[in-house]
Amino acid sequence: MVTPSPDPAPRSHQPQIDPRAVLTFRAVCDAGSISGAARLLNISQPSVSNTIALLESRLGVVLFERGRGGITLTEEGIALRRRADALAILLKDTASEVEHASQRIAGPLRIGGTPGALLTLLPGAIKRVEDTVGEFALSVVERPDAQLLEMLRKGEIELAFVTTQIERLPPDILETTCARDPFALIVGAHHEGLPESISLREVEHYRWVLPEARGAFRRQVDALFIAAGVAVPGTVIRCDSLLTTRAIVRETDRVTVLPRTVALDGISTGSLRAIGIREAVFERSVGVLRISGRKLSPLAEAMVQAVAAHP
Repeated sequence: MVTPSPDPAPRSHQPQIDPRAVLTFRAVCDAGSISGAARLLNISQPSVSNTIALLESRLGVVLFERGRGGITLTEEGIALRRRADALAILLKDTASEVEHASQRIAGPLRIGGTPGALLTLLPGAIKRVEDTVGEFALSVVERPDAQLLEMLRKGEIELAFVTTQIERLPPDILETTCARDPFALIVGAHHEGLPESISLREVEHYRWVLPEARGAFRRQVDALFIAAGVAVPGTVIRCDSLLTTRAIVRETDRVTVLPRTVALDGISTGSLRAIGIREAVFERSVGVLRISGRKLSPLAEAMVQAVAAHP
């Protein structure tokens, strides 16, 4: 008697997608129309239309609606656009990485961050990465928190250096805190008579420079005023540039709130002073964001380890 063989394992029915079709779809998104994509790619309009039709058929979805003003992406189209952007970046990085490898240079690695987090974590990490991997290629951009999350998802950056432990993050984002730094009132020579510790209630009438972007760092600064029971000052210059903020405080009678090490980094003795804030019962924390479950490049992994070793 012949024993029947077991049923074969079910095969995946995921559609096979041509990467060239995905890039053609991206060109349609960039150009805003089929005809515009044809001109952008230097191919015929029917060829673009056929490629998109086949892609929609393979996926079983409609990717965009056509109208007089151009195309409007469906929810499925928005999802594919993110993947298409990531694919284009991947292909570009692949060529660049091979070129760098031929020159015995690691990378490239693209990271983003908010100004204070980058200033706190990156300089020391660069030295530790150099000691570990040797020469490497690195690109750094400063952006607000919300833009950094979108850049991570698109693959435009692998890591984001930000203020951490402020809010619940989406499930696709992994956060690692690497350093902490107390907030301080930062003043210039115009306020040399102030004591070493002060309440924000005592200086609420001063003229201020405070962050503009509505991100995690600004929420921490605003929380200090709330803890002191005073309103955020009305006489305020809003500025997200650390260099400009420190220069304004140094040259005028305005004051600001910054993490102590960020404020005094590279500053000559006496030009700025950090004064303890009695309401600063919490420290500002900074660290790294990455996409959860996405394998990092070797250079990005080395950077994460270097940042985690922050003294």
